[in-house]
Amino acid sequence: MIKQTADPLALFAVWYGEAEKTEPNDPSALALATVGPDGMPSLRMVLLKGFDAEGFVFYTNYESRKGLQLITHPKAAMLFHWKSLRRQVRLEGPVTETSPEEADAYFATRQRGSQIGAWASDQSRPLEGRFALERKVAEFGTRYLVGKIPRPPHWSGFRLQPSLIEFWQDQPFRLHDRLEYSRPSPAEPWATRTLYP
Repeated sequence: MIKQTADPLALFAVWYGEAEKTEPNDPSALALATVGPDGMPSLRMVLLKGFDAEGFVFYTNYESRKGLQLITHPKAAMLFHWKSLRRQVRLEGPVTETSPEEADAYFATRQRGSQIGAWASDQSRPLEGRFALERKVAEFGTRYLVGKIPRPPHWSGFRLQPSLIEFWQDQPFRLHDRLEYSRPSPAEPWATRTLYP
C-alpha cells in the first residue's frame, strides 16, 4: 500500500528522491498535456526544473505550440513514469508564468550551447532544413561569442499548481494501488481517497 501523508508534496519528494537513485535516464522527465484552441489535447515530454508548495516548474519557448497553448488555456496535466520503481504520479491544475527573475536565474545555469539554442530555435515552427538551424546557431554563437548570454524574451517558465495529484504503484495481477489527493483551490486542504485500479 502507498503510505499516505498529509501533504502530497512530501510524498512526491520521497518518490522523486528514490527515482533519482534508480532511473537510468532523466527522472525529471514528464509527459505534459495541454489543449489547443479546438479542444484537441497535445502531449510531449519536458523536464521538471523544480517543485515546491507553489507548484511544478518547467521552461520553454513561449512562441512554441505548448507555450501558446498554455498562455491561451492556462491549464495542464503532467505524468511522471518511473519504470524502475513501477510507479507513476499524475498531476492536474492551473498554470501560471514564472517571474522573469526565476527564468533568468535558471537560464544562467544552462550550458552555453543550450542558451544559444534557445535563441536559434523557432520551436515548433517549420524548419526548411537542418542547415538553416545550424546557420542560426552559428549566427547567435558569433553574436554572443564572449560574456554572459541573456535570456531570450520569448523563453521563460511555467508553473503548474496542482489541484489533483494521483500516486500509482504497480501491484501483481494489475491490482494496482492508487491514492488521489485533490483540493478546490490552493488555500484549501487536501482531500484524499483511494481508487480502484
